[in-house]
Amino acid sequence: MKLYDCAGAPSPRRVRIFLAEKGIAVPTVQVDLRNGEQLTESFRRINPDCTVPVLELDDGTRIADAIAICVYFEAVRPAPPLMGSDPQDKAIITAAQRRAERDGFYAVVEAFRNFTPGLKGRSLPGPDGYEQIPALAERGRARVLRFFETMEAELAGRAFVCGPGYSIADITTLVTVDFAKRIKLTIPEASVNLRRWYDAVSARPSAKA
Repeated sequence: MKLYDCAGAPSPRRVRIFLAEKGIAVPTVQVDLRNGEQLTESFRRINPDCTVPVLELDDGTRIADAIAICVYFEAVRPAPPLMGSDPQDKAIITAAQRRAERDGFYAVVEAFRNFTPGLKGRSLPGPDGYEQIPALAERGRARVLRFFETMEAELAGRAFVCGPGYSIADITTLVTVDFAKRIKLTIPEASVNLRRWYDAVSARPSAKA
């Protein structure tokens, strides 16, 4: 088993944090995204979508999606539960994770990839090139700020995104907040709940994974 990773990329970081919380160690292979290794013919044979992370199992099966990889490891090692421990909990955490991904993580991706000069012609991840659209960068920034507002309200009186327990929704939200720094957006000073949560989850050993 091995994990195709990139130390500076946000999507693989979600998997690394998840694995750290589970206490699972998986050998990694670093893929140089900055220099386009993901677009080479050799890596396309590993993942035609030209993205990381990719988990390769012992039998050669490859899972090329961050959340799908987490689903696999949740089933392999259920404790501690990061995706819910009963049907209701699983549904609530899934919804929160999807919202964090849709409204936060992908909003940062939209802003970052349509703004960064080094990604000219690469505004979307994947095998195909697309030109940057500056208006999408501005829209992405607005969406991120709105996400911060939403999370500030949601975290009032809560230790974690879904209540008393740390979950994959916290992982996605943490990575989103850190990723947003690349587009020069940080948690607003007035967002005391979000700041308190961020300080707590950032202090967990897994956050350094």
